[in-house]
Amino acid sequence: FGHFADMIQSDRKYPNDPVRSSLEIVAAGCMLFDQIWLGSYMSGGVGFTQYATAAYTDNILDDYTQYGVDYIKKNHGGIAMAKATQEVVNDIATEVTLYGTEQYEDYPTALESHFGGSQRATVLAAASGVTAALATANS
Repeated sequence: FGHFADMIQSDRKYPNDPVRSSLEIVAAGCMLFDQIWLGSYMSGGVGFTQYATAAYTDNILDDYTQYGVDYIKKNHGGIAMAKATQEVVNDIATEVTLYGTEQYEDYPTALESHFGGSQRATVLAAASGVTAALATANS
């Protein structure tokens, strides 16, 4: 993903929107790794096209990540202000994951859109990971 961060210029185009900038990079990574690389090796189930698109469509991941950014601004001083410790990462990841899980319970259409548990886990992990990286300025 480091190469994608250099190649995709969304941080230049959207300098005041770290969520969109980060998720543009995640979308490219999902496209390459999930659809092309893994898709050539895996078969069966829902298929990797359906699996990967859950991570970068429907604005669900965007919502969960934006919630995480709002959380770090409120509780950790803002983007790149949190200490890069396991305790901080656990706090952020837990909060974002709980928020996402609650959204799946409150909005059945989100649950229907991400109809597999592995799809929901992928989205929750991506939102938690991006938020923790933005909070600590560390991958």
